[in-house]
Parts: sequence; structure tokens; C-alpha cells
Amino acid sequence: MASDRIFGLITLITAVAYIAAATQIQTNFFSGEFLPKLFPLMIGGVAAICSLVILFKPDPDPDWPASATWVSMLIAVIVLAIYAVLLAPLGFIGPTIFAAGILSYQISFRLVPSILSGIGLSLGLFVLFKFALGLGNIVAYRIPTPEKLWNAISILIPFVGH
Repeated sequence: MASDRIFGLITLITAVAYIAAATQIQTNFFSGEFLPKLFPLMIGGVAAICSLVILFKPDPDPDWPASATWVSMLIAVIVLAIYAVLLAPLGFIGPTIFAAGILSYQISFRLVPSILSGIGLSLGLFVLFKFALGLGNIVAYRIPTPEKLWNAISILIPFVGH
């Protein structure tokens, strides 16, 4: 019960910080461009409501996952952080193959289907975003300079600074 309340409190703090960050997004209300601000505000609002429910109505006997599950979640967070950092210098396809393949492998420990899933998901999402949705700012691939690659990766290394 106490662990649910601690989780709810941490989630509430995170949601409030997310909402505060979303209010800093600059939009032009008169041109109708309010969605870049509205969507993160809605996500933060839903997260805040869910955390309040967890705070005020905790599970009497929560079942926490086994340690192997925590390791899998940690790996997923690290993979997604690396993915977010490498997306700009390497383009969309390469980092997406990497991230989708590793996350697929965590779901089902079969190497070849995971690699094929990563490739298929990467190419399918690229076609969807670039051609079906018309998001023209997505770059398929880039060959970065070592300096740009180091600047991207150094974000993940504490105390390197920018």
C-alpha cells in the first residue's frame, strides 16, 4: 500500500513537471497552431489524474514484478534514450531498426524474427510518416561527422557537459 502511494506521488510530481514544461511551448494562437501545446498538456493531465487515483485508492496488496522484469525495463529505457539521441545525427531508419529490434528481442527471445521486426517496423514507419502522413522533415539516413556523433552521445554521459 505504501509503495503504491510512493509511486503515485512520484508520478504526480513527474506529471506536474511535464505540464509545466508543456506550458513553455511557444505557439501562435491566432494561426490555429495550439496542438503542439495542447497534446502534451492532455498527456500530463491524464497522468496527473491517474496518479491521484493511485494515491487515494492504492492497491491493498500490490504485486511488484520480479527482478528480471526490472532489468528488462531498464534495458528498454536505455535503448529508448540511445534511440532518442541517435535519431538526429543518424536519421530515422538506422536507429529505429536498432531500437525496434532490441525491444522485439526482449518480447520474444528469437534473434532472426527480432531483426526482421526491427527492419520491417523501421521501413514501414518511415513510409507511413514520410509518404502517408506527409511529414517532410523526416530524414531516412545521415552519415554524421564524428564530432556530431560525439555531441549526440555525450548527452547520455553525465558530467561531460555541453
